[in-house]
Amino acid sequence: MLNYILRRLLLIIPTLFGVMVINFIVIQFVPGGPVEQMIAQLTGDVVSATARIGGAESTETATTTQSLKGSGSGSSRYRGAQGLPPGLILEIEQQFGLDKPAHERFLLMMSNYIRFDFGDSYFQDRSVAQLIGDKMPVSISLGFWTTLLVYLISIPLGVAKAVRDGSRFDVWTSGVVVFGSAIPSFLFAILLIILFAGGRYVDWFPMRGLVSNGWDGMPWYDQIADYFWHLALPLLSMVIGGFAGLTMLTKNSFIEEINKQYVVTARAKGVTERRLLYGHVFRNAMLIVIAGFPSAFIGILFTGALLTEVIFSLDGLGLLGFEAALTRDYPVMFGTLFIFTLLGLVMGIIGDVMYHLVDPRIDFETRET
Repeated sequence: MLNYILRRLLLIIPTLFGVMVINFIVIQFVPGGPVEQMIAQLTGDVVSATARIGGAESTETATTTQSLKGSGSGSSRYRGAQGLPPGLILEIEQQFGLDKPAHERFLLMMSNYIRFDFGDSYFQDRSVAQLIGDKMPVSISLGFWTTLLVYLISIPLGVAKAVRDGSRFDVWTSGVVVFGSAIPSFLFAILLIILFAGGRYVDWFPMRGLVSNGWDGMPWYDQIADYFWHLALPLLSMVIGGFAGLTMLTKNSFIEEINKQYVVTARAKGVTERRLLYGHVFRNAMLIVIAGFPSAFIGILFTGALLTEVIFSLDGLGLLGFEAALTRDYPVMFGTLFIFTLLGLVMGIIGDVMYHLVDPRIDFETRET
């Protein structure tokens, strides 16, 4: 198993490199980069200054407009930069480090990322590492508590459905499962805001932030209560969208194990149903469910938390990446992508290790040979 883990760790390097290469190439063809953002801001400032004086340019404004638009060559590869001085464009490119060829910028970026140096944000005047460190607790809170609640709900419900397969209980709970899988979590989040966060009916829960103002000065028990009060609606929206698949996986795993020959033999020998179910069937049926915890956590953290953070204005990694994509803040975009990819690859290895720990009969080295 140790050799398998070492090979998987070494495989992280080319996988991570490939992911970064593909995304870097895609970004080169996406319009509206940071240079264009700055150009739009500069030209917009001139237009706003002109509008504020009633449309009649003062001497100073006219001079600024002439310097920006009248001394250029008339063509530029950036949208909205026609007529701007080439020296000004070059200065903006140097500010963002975009004056070098693409391959040089990529190699420089990867050499820094190996040392976990993600550079500074273009527009927030802070390092990317600081931004990620500040936002990580929010995303980890959402991912951890959602995954824990999904497992605490899905496993008992799936076991109960398997034991009562075909009963009225199974039919009614299947309707709940279908409802949960059919409605996206972000739509359910919007519904919860309308119903319980002052959207239209009652105003019982906050819809912004992870804690209230003055949280640091509260007693510890009030801090815990306030923390979960803010998390209530986001967690509920994510749990509704996440428990359905795991519930059906648990049920199907139990039904498959219950119909195996060793269960029939144990019943014939007089083993009680409770001991048979939780002493023999449970461990075998829960193999794929328990071992899949790391990948489930990463899936919830990467996908479900993104829209939830945006909808509930939770200042986490999802909202950070969303805003970085809108503003073309490349250091933040690639820094969060690097961290997410690295976490996903490491969690995949942890998932394989958990498979082996839950059932030592699983040997990945033997499977590969």
